[in-house]
Amino acid sequence: MIVFWGLFLGLCIQLFYYLYYFLRLIRYKKSAELEHLPPVSLIICARNEDDNLTQNLPPILAQDYPNFEVVVVNDCSFDLSGDVLNEFASKNDKIRVVTIKEDEYYQHGKKVAIMMGIKGAKFDCLVFTDADCRPSSNQWLRCMASNFDPTAEIIVGYGPYEKGKGFLNKLIRFDTFFIALQYLSFALAKVPYMGVGRNLAYKKELFYRKKGFATHYHIQSGDDDLFVNEAANQSNTRIEIDAQSFCYSRAKTTTKDWWLQKKRHLQTGNRYKFSHKLLLGMYVFSQWLFFGCLTTLLFIPFQPYLVAGTFFLRFSFQMIIFNFAMKKLGERDLLLLLPIMEIFLLLFYPLITLSKIFQRKRKWN
Repeated sequence: MIVFWGLFLGLCIQLFYYLYYFLRLIRYKKSAELEHLPPVSLIICARNEDDNLTQNLPPILAQDYPNFEVVVVNDCSFDLSGDVLNEFASKNDKIRVVTIKEDEYYQHGKKVAIMMGIKGAKFDCLVFTDADCRPSSNQWLRCMASNFDPTAEIIVGYGPYEKGKGFLNKLIRFDTFFIALQYLSFALAKVPYMGVGRNLAYKKELFYRKKGFATHYHIQSGDDDLFVNEAANQSNTRIEIDAQSFCYSRAKTTTKDWWLQKKRHLQTGNRYKFSHKLLLGMYVFSQWLFFGCLTTLLFIPFQPYLVAGTFFLRFSFQMIIFNFAMKKLGERDLLLLLPIMEIFLLLFYPLITLSKIFQRKRKWN
């Protein structure tokens, strides 16, 4: 009996997240576009990205927006990135190039490049993406910047991965979708906690007021989510989920590369505000509680119809909510894989955490 009540508790927590948080994203409708769009500085950091710059700068420069500049930070590239950028800059006055040269006595990460881009930007409204990202339309910049109403300082968008072949591509895309479902829904519930640098906007004044990356400068990751976690509040954050506002990038093609990418990203999670960690952790706890109790009930004699009914109630709500959410974010082809993906990721994340705990620290020779 106690095990069944554990199953029921897990169900109740899950339904609370589905109906109180995730339903907000499904019902979300953007308010009318601003009458006067603000001038925007679009910032891209690039290190050895000559091919990506060649492919992705044209659709970025072709954005249908009245007044914007593109600030590209050439971060110590030793490929042809500098030549590519000079070629673009000679033909388009919207391009501004900031160059960081290699210094053998001083090693830096992406946060320095972002700070250099912000420093070199002319306008207060900043939009960020990566060199390997491609906007889904020429309305991307308009969609993002039109959220800068008088009280909005941060806009979080969606940065999906391109569809590809194989299970790994679908797994990465599902993981990206579910993370977005959480941070977008929580932002609508006035609990913003993160954004992704592939599609993010905020004001320069906010960046300087919050002292930029000062509290987490020493951490390799976190130029996007940790800054948003510190600077966002219940009144200054907006979301953008119009299909024309997405920024696509290519997913990792090997499990090893994705594993390493996730390990880097998970470095930032333990620095989130306690309330945010509790909110995210409670959802994962409810998953483990539900599936743990369900597995136990399969091996003990207890009201099989009641257990099956509880399972199918959760499954039905989950499929309905995720179906509409995936439709909003353009990921409906993943719906039938939902049960498999959920279990896989539920096991995958603890493995990453354990690998970090038992990873040997590097020693100086």
